[in-house]
Amino acid sequence: MIANSIHNISERKLLLRVVDIIILLSSLFFSSFFIDFNYFTDFGLFSLKWILLLLLYYLIFGEIFLLYDLNVSNNRFNIVRSIILTALFTTIFYIFTPYITPSLPGNRIQIIYLFLIISFPVIIWRYLYMCLICSPKYFKNIVLIGKSDKIKNLLTRIKNDNIHNINGYLSDKKVIGIDNFYDITKVNLSSFINKNAVLEVIVSLDGLSSEITDSVNKELILLFGEGIHIISYESFYEEVTSRIPKAYLKNNFYNYINYSKNNYSRFYLLAIRFLDLTISLLGIGIFLILIPFIFLGNLVANRGSLFYSQQRIGLNGKPFKIYKLRSMIKNAELNGAVWSKKNDPRITPFGKFLRNTRFDEFPQFFNILKGDMSIIGPRPERLKFIKKLEEIIPFYSIRNTIRPGLTGWAQVKYPYANTIKDQEIKLRYDLYYIKERNAFLDFKILIKTFTTILFFRGK
Repeated sequence: MIANSIHNISERKLLLRVVDIIILLSSLFFSSFFIDFNYFTDFGLFSLKWILLLLLYYLIFGEIFLLYDLNVSNNRFNIVRSIILTALFTTIFYIFTPYITPSLPGNRIQIIYLFLIISFPVIIWRYLYMCLICSPKYFKNIVLIGKSDKIKNLLTRIKNDNIHNINGYLSDKKVIGIDNFYDITKVNLSSFINKNAVLEVIVSLDGLSSEITDSVNKELILLFGEGIHIISYESFYEEVTSRIPKAYLKNNFYNYINYSKNNYSRFYLLAIRFLDLTISLLGIGIFLILIPFIFLGNLVANRGSLFYSQQRIGLNGKPFKIYKLRSMIKNAELNGAVWSKKNDPRITPFGKFLRNTRFDEFPQFFNILKGDMSIIGPRPERLKFIKKLEEIIPFYSIRNTIRPGLTGWAQVKYPYANTIKDQEIKLRYDLYYIKERNAFLDFKILIKTFTTILFFRGK
């Protein structure tokens, strides 16, 4: 069965996309045999460009409405909601795209048929996916090896992720709340692997005695020869969390953190600048349309200056002035500068609206147009906070080696950071972006940003 080979997160997401496309194409083809669906046939041959555009819309809106988020895909209610929203917006955008889609049909019931054809067959397939491929017997069998204080967070994270089946963890002591503990000094690793059909071994030998390390390494060499996938704890952590592990923030960080090749690609950087200019001009145009209404709202509910500016640190530590719409009370930092937090009492009711809709960020399109910022990058921080963070996290300044962004990987993955610990976690997301920077990751950030705004997450 195909499910036996679909273990990785990326493999499952690819499977969902491929089968969705097959289901959509099959539904369109067979629909004319079962219902009076002639939206395409009324206008000549079944055009390839019509098909490609429909699939493109579906995949884009599928990303926006989390259709390929594995947590959503494993929940019956959430997946139906995502499919309905995806099909609805795909239908609406498709029928109102001039020239490159069929003309509006004379019989408007064809539009309803189109919505049903691209929604209900997918719902049926996704229910089969949940019943079959998401069955625990098809999870990837893994074993973790390492000290309990090193692996406990990762164990907790993947405990119920519907991807990994923790056959056991070999450690010095049991992690509270996680079963299948085995004493690393008493277990024969090779026998355990063969008995439990383990596919992957995640290893961290830091902190273990030299005797244990030598013994484990000998067994790992034998297992490697048998074709067992052996991966370091750090690599597995990065794959699961999409941020670099804390262990990389050491004096030899250059062994693990390097610039993505795209940071040196003129074509990529030119494409990013073109994207910055295009989106910033569009954003400024929308902002000029909205500004009269925002001004009235501010006059009634905020009572004070509409704009405010602040000095932030940009590319290579160069300061610049950032512009925003004021969302806090007057003299919000009378007692000193502090990080903003969720449900911050300093935020006014109208300011909360501005933040939820992200209207407060619109003036930053002028910063992007000037070149101080980019659409995507680490969030620009204030000099006072940077100095404080660099004293505690010496590697913090690395994030300033690329242009700061209006949105970014850290912002969409971990929106609030009002403690040193939170800031360190966000830094690890930023460094992951710097290391992995590419067009597909940029696209994911834009989609996640749009989803965050659409569902009023964060801020």
